[in-house]
Amino acid sequence: MSFSAPAVQPRVPDLVVFDGVGLRYGGGPAIFSDVSLALAPGSFHFLVGPSGAGKSSLLRLMYLAVRPAEGRMTLFGRQIGRLTRRELPAMRRRIGVVFQDFRLLDHLSAFDNVALPLRVAGGRETEIRRNVTELLSWVGLAGQLQSLPPTMSGGQQQRVAIARALINDPPVLLADEPTGNLDSRTSVEIMGIFQRLNREHGITVILVTHEPDVAAYASRGIHFRDGCIVKDERVASPRDAAAEMAALV
Repeated sequence: MSFSAPAVQPRVPDLVVFDGVGLRYGGGPAIFSDVSLALAPGSFHFLVGPSGAGKSSLLRLMYLAVRPAEGRMTLFGRQIGRLTRRELPAMRRRIGVVFQDFRLLDHLSAFDNVALPLRVAGGRETEIRRNVTELLSWVGLAGQLQSLPPTMSGGQQQRVAIARALINDPPVLLADEPTGNLDSRTSVEIMGIFQRLNREHGITVILVTHEPDVAAYASRGIHFRDGCIVKDERVASPRDAAAEMAALV
């Protein structure tokens, strides 16, 4: 893994495609139905809508925590309904996920939290140490490798969570309310990381938020309400987090 040069992304028409997709849990009512969308490689989308609109459930479909109740869902050119149980773990490793509440293990250091997915997959310790150290340095935590999450600020914990989501070098990064527990300045710093990942490394970013100020950093917007996409728009002039941080110095 290297963050010194832009990554080359596979040339595919769309990385994520929903075609008439619906979701329900068990025998309950539909969370949403007949949702269609397509996310291109290297795009930066926000998914915005009121609480209970189904945003997080849509994201759960994308990172394969659940399967659609209806319609067709395609990731990286593969129809999800045709994947076997054995194929799912490899597909999930191609999708990084960042959550609002960080979901770090408090008894593990920042280094070990990020290294955990590689160790579970049986990676070589020398490669793990090199990749994790490089990635934590890239997100601004070179001096915090052995820090435990409870001793770190919210912004530092979110940086660890982002590094963990990136450790398998995924072409797609999903973020569910990643700035919800952060102050305004730290939120700009975190959005700067997402913009760098998208602009410099070609990673496709899908960010769920209910905050218009956060949504303004993305280049495309999907507005979700009552289980339906009510608007899919291109943002003419996204906010630039790097420029905003430079102005604050």
